[in-house]
Amino acid sequence: MSAPGLHIRASARIGETQVLAPLDLRVAGAAWTCLLGASGVGKSTLLRLIAEVADGVTLDGSITATDAAPLKGRIAMMAQSDLLMPWLTITQNVTLGARLRGTAPDLPRAEALLEQVGLADHASKRPEALSGGQRQRAALARTLMEDRPVVLLDEPFSALDARTRAQVQDLTAEFLRGRTVLMVTHDPAEAARLADHITILTEGGHSDWPAPSGTAPRAVDDPAMLHTTGALLARLRAA
Repeated sequence: MSAPGLHIRASARIGETQVLAPLDLRVAGAAWTCLLGASGVGKSTLLRLIAEVADGVTLDGSITATDAAPLKGRIAMMAQSDLLMPWLTITQNVTLGARLRGTAPDLPRAEALLEQVGLADHASKRPEALSGGQRQRAALARTLMEDRPVVLLDEPFSALDARTRAQVQDLTAEFLRGRTVLMVTHDPAEAARLADHITILTEGGHSDWPAPSGTAPRAVDDPAMLHTTGALLARLRAA
């Protein structure tokens, strides 16, 4: 599976109101890029534009893959909410993509993924029977089930408690290694822990920020990670 980079040369608007400043942003292939910035600068809008689900938003420009092949069919997205269907079992939720496309779900693959994310004993349960962390693991399994080279993450860990968040971050980083990941987060510590590349989005454009040394996910008490967290927080507060 080839994981291309992205080249975003675009702005966006709703009617005549600009909702995303003009960007010339390159997202590295087969790496994890975290997108930070204040509320309202267009971070989530950018992800929806890449995924082509930004209803009512006009894209002025282009979003292309570095291998020049179409992006359609090569993107999976995981949102802040797990978006599990409450009337379906966990297995049915994980295989929802195939069902929506009218194809037969690969049940052995779904079972294997649920085993890998620690939910094999919960496969026949409905979402209401799972904890928040377990539900996010199910959402991760559904994302992995799509087996796409480009993965968009829109604050997928923000609703979890600190301990569960670190666990699900580790699991997600392990399973998405080698894919092109673009994650929106408001948390400088999350970016410093997970990112290979960090970009700060502002009302006027974007700027790059150096990621800490070492391989992600970094330990929660890693000195380089903690230093970057503090520096990022100061930068965001100043902005």
